[in-house]
Amino acid sequence: MFEGNIEILGRFIPRILLGTSPFIAATHFGHRARLYQLDLYNQPENILKIIKKAYDLGIHGIQLIPYPPVVDAVKWAIDEGCTLNIVGTVRPDKEKEDIKLLSELGANAMLLHAVITDGCNWDDISHYLKIIKMENSVPGLVTHTPFITTRKLLNSPILDLFDVYMVPLNKIGYLMDKDVFMDKERAELRDLIKSLDKTVIANKTLAAGVLNPKDAFDYLKTVDFVDLMTVGIASETEAVETFSLLTK
Repeated sequence: MFEGNIEILGRFIPRILLGTSPFIAATHFGHRARLYQLDLYNQPENILKIIKKAYDLGIHGIQLIPYPPVVDAVKWAIDEGCTLNIVGTVRPDKEKEDIKLLSELGANAMLLHAVITDGCNWDDISHYLKIIKMENSVPGLVTHTPFITTRKLLNSPILDLFDVYMVPLNKIGYLMDKDVFMDKERAELRDLIKSLDKTVIANKTLAAGVLNPKDAFDYLKTVDFVDLMTVGIASETEAVETFSLLTK
C-alpha cells in the first residue's frame, strides 16, 4: 500500500516519510519527551544517525518540522549523500522564515502547522498557501482535529487552495478529537476525508509509541483514504525494527 512515490502537481513524494516529532521532543510523548530533549534535540548528531539509518533502509522522505537541530541534521545528511525528499511543516508565528528555509532546502511540499489550520483564519491561511504555491512547492494543511476541522474546511473559501492534508490516524484514535474511535467514528472520518478529495498523509500512526509497529501498520492496511504516512522513531534500533516491517 505504501510502496513507491505519489505524484502531486508534478512532484514525486515517497509514500513513507520519516517523522520528526521525537526529534523536537514533542510534548505528546509524555515522560519520554524529556529523554528525547536530552538525547536528540540537544544532540543533533544523534538525529543524523537516525536519518542515515532510515535512509539506508529505503526511507528517503522526511516530514521536516524545521527546528534548528533537526534542520542541522538534515543538512548534514544531505551533505553526506542522502538525497532527501522533504515535506516541510510551516510553524505558527514563523511562517515567512519557515517557507523561505524550506524553499531553500527544496521542499516538495509545505504544510501549514495544525495550530494555523485549526484556527480557521481563512484569510491568513489563504495568504500563506498562495505564497507556498508561488515557491513552486505543493501547498497543504495539517490538523490536530480531523473531525472538527475537516467539516469546516468542506465549507471554507480555501478548499481549492491546498492539495495535501495531514491528519492524525491510528488504531486507537489517540491524539484525535474523538473520545472513542470505533467503527462508527472510523466510517464518519472516512466519509469526511473522502469528501475533501485531497492527498492524505497519516501521522501519529504509532500513537506516540503506544502501539507496536505491526499493530499500527496492520490497521493502516484497512484504511482506503490515506495515500502517505509518517512514522517517527527515536533510535537506530527502532528504525531497523519499524522500517524493516514496511520495506518487507
